[in-house]
Amino acid sequence: MIYPFLLAIAVQFALPVGDTPPTIDVEPVCRGIADQGGATGLSHDATKERTDCVKTEQDMRAELVKEWPTFSAADRASCLTDVSKGDRPSYTDLLTCLEMARDVRKLRSNPGQPLGSGR
Repeated sequence: MIYPFLLAIAVQFALPVGDTPPTIDVEPVCRGIADQGGATGLSHDATKERTDCVKTEQDMRAELVKEWPTFSAADRASCLTDVSKGDRPSYTDLLTCLEMARDVRKLRSNPGQPLGSGR
């Protein structure tokens, strides 16, 4: 049986890689981050942590929208596949994957060039 949330994720990432980044429901990853904050035994505000996480993910999406055209279609497809394998995809993970793929390609083609200089 496919659970509804897995189906929703599969549908999001089954779409062809287009000119804009996919829409990711970041609530599960942010809820998980907020819940894990309590595992330390330290006092924490889970609601604030979840809100901060959602804000960070929105910021990452804005960055992803700006940089999306600079990433190759192959890297977009590969990273979308990788990120969608987890049960809690995030814009942070997607952007990190794309930046790493770009930097590896750049390093292989120009071994002396510093990484991260694509921005």
